[in-house]
Amino acid sequence: MQAALPNQDPDATRQARSLLIVDDDQRFCDRLATAMEKRGFQVTTAYSVADGLRLADSLRPHFGVIDLRVGDHSGLEVVRALKDSRPDVRVVVLTGYGNIATAVAAVKNGATDYLSKPADADQVVAALLKEAEDLPPPPENPMSADRVRWEHIQRVYEQCGRNVSETARRLRMHRRTLQRILSKYAPKD
Repeated sequence: MQAALPNQDPDATRQARSLLIVDDDQRFCDRLATAMEKRGFQVTTAYSVADGLRLADSLRPHFGVIDLRVGDHSGLEVVRALKDSRPDVRVVVLTGYGNIATAVAAVKNGATDYLSKPADADQVVAALLKEAEDLPPPPENPMSADRVRWEHIQRVYEQCGRNVSETARRLRMHRRTLQRILSKYAPKD
């Protein structure tokens, strides 16, 4: 736990490191919560957007780690609620669908940073505590260009309700080409 500053209440210091984690993957959420507690954070977890919204309003934490998709709902609702309840909150959005469009949406909704899953606790802490002008270090194992392309196609396919013809039209590609891409496994990173 972080040491209290002189003339500062130890409970105030503990509260200054309050963290809300919202993720529908309970195992991941609980593991991350344990790791963040070991790094000095006072952690509260939620497994749904509804619980996340309630806790954001009642706890007004200093930090948030929010999954982009929580069940069938958008974690960006929780990001906005955190920003509304506490404008100085620092929020990191986690997602398995790493792409530029969702990163931009997360930042526009008030996120401080955006990390692709699986992110470890050290990466989350670095993102939460970094200064605004700091650039994150390059990833050790970035996604390959083929993987980025595949992730983008999968995202558009999901957004089109898994309709191949509509997805092909939006991606401006031939439907049969898209069907071949969708029938293959994801490229290795």
